[in-house]
Amino acid sequence: MQRRDFLGSVALASVGATLFSRTASATTTAAGSTQAAVLPTMTVYRSPTCDCCKEWIKYMQKSGFTVKTIEIADLRLIKSGSGVPAAMESCHTALVGAYVVEGHVPADLVKKMLNEQPAIIGLSVPGMVVGSPGMEQGSAKQPYNVMAFAKGGKTSVYAKR
Repeated sequence: MQRRDFLGSVALASVGATLFSRTASATTTAAGSTQAAVLPTMTVYRSPTCDCCKEWIKYMQKSGFTVKTIEIADLRLIKSGSGVPAAMESCHTALVGAYVVEGHVPADLVKKMLNEQPAIIGLSVPGMVVGSPGMEQGSAKQPYNVMAFAKGGKTSVYAKR
């Protein structure tokens, strides 16, 4: 094998591995057992004084995500630079794969978004909804919508909880 062919095959394998890890949420082996695919690392930008953000991060870690946390006092530049519409804002902003996750979005919906790769910027649970992940207060729960947001500020209901 010539050097050029070898380097080309290594590059192709690397691209294939990257695409596979971004598109699959589970893999079925030849024997029929299911294995969880590797989730992309999530970077969460949060205020150093917000305790509910810490709880959401713990929840996401328990749900299989590796989370890198960056504490900053003013999140406005992160939110606007990531394309989060003002009406979709919450207390923390996460970047995972090619998407933005704003606020207390349930892990199963983040995984669904990563698997299905919709043409959106990301998902949001606007505000501070009691009963959403990280905002648990005993048995108290408010119904809420998980919103998808796209370029141009377009929003739609992604899921109801």
